[in-house]
Amino acid sequence: MAKQPESGIPVQSVDRALTALEIVAKLGSAGITEIAAELGVHKSTVSRLMAVLEARGYVEQLSERGKYRLGFTVVRLAGSTSAHMDLPRQSQDICDELAARVGETTNIAILDNDRIINVAEAVGSAGIALRTWVGQSCPVHATSSGKVLLAELPDADLRSRLRKRLESFAPNTITDLAVLRAQLRTIREQGWASCEEELEIGLNAVAAPIRDSDGRIIAALSVSGPTYRLAAERFSEVAQEAVASAGAISRRLGYHG
Repeated sequence: MAKQPESGIPVQSVDRALTALEIVAKLGSAGITEIAAELGVHKSTVSRLMAVLEARGYVEQLSERGKYRLGFTVVRLAGSTSAHMDLPRQSQDICDELAARVGETTNIAILDNDRIINVAEAVGSAGIALRTWVGQSCPVHATSSGKVLLAELPDADLRSRLRKRLESFAPNTITDLAVLRAQLRTIREQGWASCEEELEIGLNAVAAPIRDSDGRIIAALSVSGPTYRLAAERFSEVAQEAVASAGAISRRLGYHG
């Protein structure tokens, strides 16, 4: 019998529900009687648990003898995790090709609360990079990748990530939340973001969204370079290259939108 926590009924119910999922995963399919026996609880308790799990898509009921198997929600969650873990490997060659075409450094970034983390990089042919961005974290509001990753978040999620005062890093950094929100609306409409000397003086960037199989933005592909090479006049041209490359990565991750 699974050991239950001692911190109250709600936690005990969560523990039982997770254990029920593990039982179904282990057996491939399982009925109320089997799960109840494994959990050591009454069948009516298991019926209530499975009804909730079924309503949320974590299990689905087979017509054969009322047994349950894992549902699509589990597959979707696993797929999202796999997409994040597989991202550098799936995107590196496309980053390399994009960097070679536009001559500037390309990066893949993911969201980490109110910052982004760069997980892959390719150096462009126009010049030798003075540093690597891989593993570095940057403020979400002052980067093109960060703006892409914020663009389609629900409003409550956006507010929770931007609770702190928006810090200024250069004269062009956006520190007004209303201005940032307006820019996010534009990004949603045009499909890419830009930063003009907002993180560092002399550094510009554009970025495009990478989507998972459900169409959610899980990463951003950026192109960055010095202002004298990646001037604002080039943003649209380079952004279209980034959009195409980000789309290729998204298709590798199962997105077919």
